[in-house]
Amino acid sequence: MIALRPFSKKDFKQLMDWIPSESFMVQWSGSSFSFPLTPRQLKHYIRYANEDGASTYAFSVIDENEQLIGHISLAHIDYYHKTGRIGRVLLGEKYRGKGLCSHMFEKVLAFGFEELGLHRISLGVFDFNERAIQSYERIGFTREGLLRDVRLVDGQYWSLIEMSMLESEWVQRDVHQKSS
Repeated sequence: MIALRPFSKKDFKQLMDWIPSESFMVQWSGSSFSFPLTPRQLKHYIRYANEDGASTYAFSVIDENEQLIGHISLAHIDYYHKTGRIGRVLLGEKYRGKGLCSHMFEKVLAFGFEELGLHRISLGVFDFNERAIQSYERIGFTREGLLRDVRLVDGQYWSLIEMSMLESEWVQRDVHQKSS
């Protein structure tokens, strides 16, 4: 249905087109980028990404026709502690609400746990994004806490819910799904 491939220069324009406002960009990337998103920022983002031993893997999400439909990253990878963090999750507007987010997560979690051998993968989601929170809980993420008022956007503070999944939960979830 979908696949991940390394995010590259050929994907820059589409990603920039998907980010129409500063508040949307903050939802997508936190404070990693400044609006408007530019090719220069994206070149810096992928400069050391996707190499063996990289601390960041940035992925383009493509459909069965190799059409770019989204973006996701696994970053802040600590190979000693075996941890990583999912971020920059985005589906193009016409691809939302079709269950594709869970497929994106399946792919990136399999990469992190099975290929990189990570023990813990975390993410942060703004507390008003109920649809994403419910999706992440269905996938198997556990809420760990709330970081209050971490971002000031358009004169309002946003709070962030921290979530994570452990390797043992991934394995158990995988075993349970295969037996169902």
